Amino acid sequence: MQTEKLDFRKTKFVTSAPDIKALPRGNGAEIAIIGRSNSGKSSSINAICDQKTLAKTSRTPGRTRLINLFEVAKGKVLVDLPGYGYAQVPENMKRQWQKAMSDYLQKRDCLGGLVLTMDIRTPLRDHDRMIIDWSIAANLPCLILLTKADKFGINKRREIIGEVKTALSEFGGNFTIIAFSALKKIGIDEARAVLNNWFSMMHTDDSDEE
Repeated sequence: MQTEKLDFRKTKFVTSAPDIKALPRGNGAEIAIIGRSNSGKSSSINAICDQKTLAKTSRTPGRTRLINLFEVAKGKVLVDLPGYGYAQVPENMKRQWQKAMSDYLQKRDCLGGLVLTMDIRTPLRDHDRMIIDWSIAANLPCLILLTKADKFGINKRREIIGEVKTALSEFGGNFTIIAFSALKKIGIDEARAVLNNWFSMMHTDDSDEE
């Protein structure tokens, strides 16, 4: 069976929600994108979808406070989760974000894969490792985008990818690691190919969609 090639440029915003209770019922397949607030998460989504303002970016890290859904095709959705680990906001708000993310990751039945953005200069920080541990426990594939890869030349990028692979070998799990730059368009085709493959393998049920 030939894999359908998705056109990520046609991705459109669906809705935002403060928590999983406010999300529409998940009938299709969802891939969640998560990362530190200053890891270039929103820029990565925009680059993959070739749209400058699809996911809202900000000079102030931590501005993504809602769960945002973007439909790539019918029944195939990218989910932008709030950033973690940096936002200069009150502790009670951080706890609300953390609960919203935890509930989504643990309870959203249609979740089929995880994209983790990490700054290539500071990969595998504590919160990143927690997300990786969770992806393994949930038996979900994890695509790691080493963002801001334009800060290094190709040889250094390969060296860092090797170091991250070695560090992840202790975890086990199903990981794909890509050097990525939204600015210089590095790794975009590779990331699209992974996401396309994941969506093609996921079960979707749109029989009762309106």
